Amino acid sequence: MKTLKIIFILMITFYVGFSCDSSTYDEISGEVANPTYTSNVKPIIGNNCLSCHSAAGKQYPIMETYVQLRDATENGAVICRIDDQSCGAVMPQSGRMPQTNINIIKKWAANGYPN
Repeated sequence: MKTLKIIFILMITFYVGFSCDSSTYDEISGEVANPTYTSNVKPIIGNNCLSCHSAAGKQYPIMETYVQLRDATENGAVICRIDDQSCGAVMPQSGRMPQTNINIIKKWAANGYPN
């Protein structure tokens, strides 16, 4: 019985010690203070938009590169389409992205499209 208790305590210690990650509030909440294209926006666009908005997907605007996405955001309705139904169909077609992703793209644009 004593051996069982020791094994149990070791298992709990091992689990707690190796399962906890240190995360900041921003990482947990999904908010990013100063999003950049490379670190924050590109992965969101890659996961949600490029299946259609790429050379292979053939849907305008093409958003495969920083310049293409910046131009589409500055001159088009990218933010409106991902955040507001008044611009037509909400993008992506599979359904609205999480608000944290939308906020990252909006903040990236508001901050002047840092690369």
